Amino acid sequence: MAILDDPLERVREYYGKILQRSSDLKTSVCCPAESMPPHLYGLIDDIEPEVLERFYGCGAPIPFALEGCTVLDLGCGAGRDVYLASRLVGENGHVIGVDMTEEQLEVAERCLISQMRRYGYAHPNVEFRRGFMEDLANVGIEDGSVDVVISDCVINLSPEKERVFAEIFRVLKPGGELYFSDVFADRRLPAHLMTDSVLHGECLAGAMYEEDFRRVMHRLGYADVRSVCRSPIRIGSAEIERRIGMARFSSITVRAFKLDTLEDRCEDYGQMATYLGTICGYPHRMRLDDHHEFETGSAIRVCGNTAAMLADTRLSAHFRVQGDRSAHFGRFDCGPGQGPQADDRVQSAGCC
Repeated sequence: MAILDDPLERVREYYGKILQRSSDLKTSVCCPAESMPPHLYGLIDDIEPEVLERFYGCGAPIPFALEGCTVLDLGCGAGRDVYLASRLVGENGHVIGVDMTEEQLEVAERCLISQMRRYGYAHPNVEFRRGFMEDLANVGIEDGSVDVVISDCVINLSPEKERVFAEIFRVLKPGGELYFSDVFADRRLPAHLMTDSVLHGECLAGAMYEEDFRRVMHRLGYADVRSVCRSPIRIGSAEIERRIGMARFSSITVRAFKLDTLEDRCEDYGQMATYLGTICGYPHRMRLDDHHEFETGSAIRVCGNTAAMLADTRLSAHFRVQGDRSAHFGRFDCGPGQGPQADDRVQSAGCC
């Protein structure tokens, strides 16, 4: 395979020309539909088969409670997650898919009308735009216009990751959320691996070192980044293992809210939160991240950051938060540390 000079052109070539279906991938980075969380159970069966055949994700990064929201999917590919989100936001919501690969977008757009018919929508609530996630202004995504940004195993492919996260912060509304799955590495990888089309295209060579990711997010204003779940990645190819097996890789689902009130440490203000059991698919308990699970009707103590995530975002309709920040009681023991490396004890057998 000829090596192209531009990293984005290598990705476009790999996902537009080399890969034709999920089975063409050479590693186990992608994960099966049975890894779906409860609020997505059964929805995969309503997706057009051609769209599913061109899915190359590493998780299921579509959060709950999306009714009426505007959702932006970065690196949407053939549109699987766009169409899942389309069902969750409802006919009055809106989903925008952005991708740079023409062949992928052709599949997504070709299935648009038939997919809307499957959902019984009178008018499409989905649109696809061709462009780069490093420059969302160029595809018409305005400041503060999006409720939730999702991305499924794509940001690792970008040669300008900090620029991607800065663009996400720009387009999110106050109280909006970044919720994404991606491949992370336990160390910084040699730069020359990025010129390997297979290692790059298989989402390994561009994997972010977890500590560097934490530092980037802190610089950009994401004060408290939470890990939702993580799974180890088995490479599954002796040849690829030989070339990049010095590192360990994980698929991690991450959530981060755009809130000015978040602090870089968990602080105790004596606040309590109670889950009301009203999120579809989660009548008995709801998991915010890898160390916060709320049982319906049970009030628990929370730090100031967690209280803000529940009270000052779209989740406020599903929680009762008691207390304010008028009194401070010192640091709050919020379980594991913050960031994607938060808790190695929280593992799942498959993808997140």
